[in-house]
Amino acid sequence: MTANPDLVRNLHLQAKACEKLGSPFNSALLTAAAHDLEAGGPVADLLAGWSTADLKKAFDDAVALRLVGGLHDLVLEGAAPALAAAYPSAERAGDPVAAWTAARAAMVEHRDRLADFLGHEPQTNEVRRAICLAPGFLTIARETGLPIRAFEIAASAGLNLNWDRFHYDFGEAQWGDAAASVRLDTDWTGPKPPVDAQVQVIERAACDRRPIALSDPAERRRLLAYVWPDQIERLERIRAAIALALELKVEVETADAVAWTSARAAPRVGAVTCLYHSVFWQYMPPESQAALTRTLQALGARATAQAPFAWLRMEPSPENLTIMEVRLTLWPGGETRILAEVHPHGASVAWKE
Repeated sequence: MTANPDLVRNLHLQAKACEKLGSPFNSALLTAAAHDLEAGGPVADLLAGWSTADLKKAFDDAVALRLVGGLHDLVLEGAAPALAAAYPSAERAGDPVAAWTAARAAMVEHRDRLADFLGHEPQTNEVRRAICLAPGFLTIARETGLPIRAFEIAASAGLNLNWDRFHYDFGEAQWGDAAASVRLDTDWTGPKPPVDAQVQVIERAACDRRPIALSDPAERRRLLAYVWPDQIERLERIRAAIALALELKVEVETADAVAWTSARAAPRVGAVTCLYHSVFWQYMPPESQAALTRTLQALGARATAQAPFAWLRMEPSPENLTIMEVRLTLWPGGETRILAEVHPHGASVAWKE
């Protein structure tokens, strides 16, 4: 059977994206996987559910990331020693050639286990995105002078619900808890953010359609599996954020984003209510995007100077999906501003204000 050319292309394109975003190891694995798919190897069997998917479907389902995530999950559990031996670690660089040889064997030996992993939609919780969002919260605090009620949708495990408990290095400016276990830096350009703003979070809550239960070791491992294995600093950072979330007993409610926002995020006198999200919008169906927009506009219409409402998000630009932006809409008034252009994983922030 001839391989689905769109699926092959998806693997190649994701390989190029991984290379560009600093994961040559995953890039090499995905390039090898694309060739294996064309040859009818074990990748073809594992990805049979997408054998007729077009390119958009393959990207929307993040097929390539599911594949490398599943392999990384085997490594993290210790279920495939030969594969683990070829993976990167803090002590050694990875060997993608040896890893691919072991991966092909693992796809046969652990076929059902990997198929189960691939059947679950990807969920990530990139902690470094907080360094893109935190300056937005500082801006909100400075401009309203009020304590913050923080509500995150599509929060995954809720790691970024603790954004005010991290330490940030914004180039020439720092903010946050100097003793924090989660420490974030970035390639910062532009003016410094308003680090002198008085920030007090008096309420926080989060929802996700399928939240990750950090109390479950398998779910914690799944979260780690989607961090690219040659990006050791990201792995260390997310482990620290997981430990903090467990310590603080963070909970993420299982709920639809639109219904939850309407029920939970109404403006309240004496605080600024902020609804926020990151790299979520593009995965919503158009009808859900429209419904959430209407809900936010309705909540914004209820805002007053004593009970303002903010919508803070880190998402691709509607005009150019290759550019990631941080945008803020603040009611009353409802003006939308582009605060920054940012790297998808938070590695750079070009602040505009």
